[in-house]
Amino acid sequence: MIKAVFPGSFDPPTNGHLDIIKRASKLFDNLDVLISVNPNKQYMFSEQERLDMLTALLKDYKNVQIHVWEGLIVNYAKQVGANVLIRGIRSINDFSYEFELAHMNQKLNPEIETMFVPCKEKFGIVKSSSIKELALFDGDISRMVPPLVEASLKKKLGK
Repeated sequence: MIKAVFPGSFDPPTNGHLDIIKRASKLFDNLDVLISVNPNKQYMFSEQERLDMLTALLKDYKNVQIHVWEGLIVNYAKQVGANVLIRGIRSINDFSYEFELAHMNQKLNPEIETMFVPCKEKFGIVKSSSIKELALFDGDISRMVPPLVEASLKKKLGK
């Protein structure tokens, strides 16, 4: 059985994230969606809020589990017996960053392989930070996030 990990901040989860999860869940026996926590980052949604949203959004995926982790992703992968990291790529800028990160992860744990999954064209410009900013100014985010996330964003922003 092959187990993969798809890490991210998921602040908030986007349709692009969900598309990568859907596609990766078909390629691997088990997929851990990992809510990465970086104490140096400011998040709009708490760990629990992100976990609750993803749990609701992914409830129908039988081979997908959601976890929260503060630490190196390669350490999580080793702990759970996963040997593949999934990384979504939207642009050449993403690729440059993720390529360097893949090399670093390989040095930290040579057993880990990184698989780059290019996003579908319609999700190419969808970044969580852009979605939050657009929502702040009452922009239409309905094509970028699921209705649950849109409602959560509006509530969080007092809209």
